[in-house]
Order: sequence, then structure tokens, then C-alpha cells
Amino acid sequence: MKKIFVLILTILSLAGVEKTQAQVAVSITVAPPEFPVYVQPICPADGYIWTPGYWAYDDDGYYWVPGVWVEPPTIGFLWTPCYWGFDNGVYIWHAGYWGEHVGFYGGINYGYGYGGHGYDGGRWEGGHFRYNTAVSHVDPSRVHNTYEDKSVARGPGRASFNGRGGVEAQPTAEERTAANERHVEPTSSQQSHQHTASASKEQHVSANHGKPSVLANSTVGGKKFDASGHSVAAGSHATTHTTVPAHTAQSHTTMHNAPAQHQAPAQHTAPQHQAPQHQAPMQHQAPAQHQASAHQAPQHQAPMQHQAPAQHQAPPKREAPQQRQEPMQHQAPVQHQAPPPREPAPQMGHPEGGHGGEKR
Repeated sequence: MKKIFVLILTILSLAGVEKTQAQVAVSITVAPPEFPVYVQPICPADGYIWTPGYWAYDDDGYYWVPGVWVEPPTIGFLWTPCYWGFDNGVYIWHAGYWGEHVGFYGGINYGYGYGGHGYDGGRWEGGHFRYNTAVSHVDPSRVHNTYEDKSVARGPGRASFNGRGGVEAQPTAEERTAANERHVEPTSSQQSHQHTASASKEQHVSANHGKPSVLANSTVGGKKFDASGHSVAAGSHATTHTTVPAHTAQSHTTMHNAPAQHQAPAQHTAPQHQAPQHQAPMQHQAPAQHQASAHQAPQHQAPMQHQAPAQHQAPPKREAPQQRQEPMQHQAPVQHQAPPPREPAPQMGHPEGGHGGEKR
């Protein structure tokens, strides 16, 4: 029995009915999931009208029909979205339709112009559709009939059905009038669009748990987009995901090696700059080993000459040792040979060992 009701629901949801909206009571005790939040694709060309995404139902349960830009069946017609209504313990399906005015769609906020009543995404003027850029995503290079009205801009809601527990709204007088006007069923492309969604397991709640991977299409059979507005075409997303980490890894390796080579001279130079300061006192304290120290200094300065080109500080470092070797010129051993001036001391002892007294 459930399958029969679902079959009737599917047929009438696609076929539509003139004069009145299709209403079929289906014994579904589980409410449709909340609406997912997603980005509207850019309008493909002049004359296309946005039809929001919705939760449909078949024998496998609820499934998401992506929002899509479509061409109306005739100039001047607007789209009234489908919706679910909760009444007397069951959820009732109200099919969408085309008409000169937007009818009642449960007061549900689908976003992007369908805020609960009417359509603020654009309007017909002189046989051309003008888009409200404050609500609809359009490319100025493709779409030229535009205007901007920010007063009607509002984000999409999450409630997916009308009635207790959802959106409790009643139709306005204008919407009641629109319900009695001539209606046109969804176009063949819209019917094909819903059929494609129903054939995809990934679009069913049983598989995606209320988070379908494809939320919108640019056109029927056109590009597919996820919740963030990124294309989910085969290969394009995977390539982008793989390339970015590879590029990042190369950049990280280059930046990591450069500091390693740059830091080596810096760490090695600091001790060498201090070494001559500590060796200067050693040259004054040990005259006997002063030449040994002077002989070792050039060997210790060899690494400094090897690293000097990297830092371009070679000239200052070569001059510093030459200026510090000035103590070698007034080396203590040269002036320390004071023993020659001390030789007069033995001459003072000559009168003691001589015979000067005998001559007296």
C-alpha cells in the first residue's frame, strides 16, 4: 500500500494540475530533513529563472533534488515551488507549478528570492526578466537586465515543511487568487532533473544522512556544485586537492633547508669572534710561547677566511688579528734583555779584588 501511495505521489508531483495544486495524502510519519545550506550557482544566461532545491520522496525514502536554473515554459511566467505540508498526522505533497503570479508554497524560506511569500529574485519587464543582484547570483558580462533591492535580501531557512513543528503560515489573499489561475506543470527538463536525482543513491537520505554531495546545478544536466559552490565534476576536485599539498610540501622543504645553511655560519662565527679576544692576554702572559700562539692563530683563522665570503666580513676579520699582533713588536723578550745594562755590577767589585791600596 505504501508503494502505491508513493507512486501516485511521484506521478502527480511531476505532472502538476491546472487550476489547483496537486495534494496527495501519503502515510509518511517521518518529516523531511532540514534544508541544507548551499550557494546558488551563477545564472547561465538571460531569461533563466531559479528553482530552489527540495526534498522529494520515493520508495527508498527522501532524496534531494538540487536547485537549478531553468527556462520558463513561456515569457512572463514565474515558478511556485513545491512543498510538504503536515496535516492530521500525515505529510502532504504540494507540487510546484508555473503561472503569471507566485502562489502559496507553505511560507517556507527557500532563500535566493523565495523568502516564504512571492519571489524577490527578479521580475518581468517588457518581455525581459530583470534580476535583483542583491538576491540572485548573476554575471554582469552575461546578464545585463539587473537592478538591486537589498530590502528583500534574507538568508535561507532550514525548516522544510509547513505545519506544526515546521513553518506555520497561511496563504495571503494574493496567493489564494494565484491558486485559482491557470497553472502549467513542470517542464520536461524539470521532470528529467528530478528523475536523475531519484536514480542517484547518493542523493537519498539513507546514504547521505541529510547532507547530499550535490546541492545545485547550473542548468539541467549542467555543472554540479556542492554546498560551498565548488564544482564536483569528476577529476577536477581530486586534482586540485592533490596539487595543493604537493606544492606546499616543496615550498616547505626549500624554506626549511635555506635557514639550515644560513644558520651554520652564524653559529660558527660567534665563537671565532670571541676567540681573538681571549687569546690577546695569553700572548702577554707567555713570552716564551708567544710565537707558538702566533703560529696557531693563522690556522685558527682559516675557517674564518672560508666563511668570510658568505658574510662579506672577511676584511674586518683579517685586520683585527694584524692589529692585535702589535704586542709582538714590543715583545717583552726584546726589552727584557736588560742583563747587558746590568754588567756594570761586576765592575764595582774590581776595587775589592785589585791592588789600588798598594799604589797608595
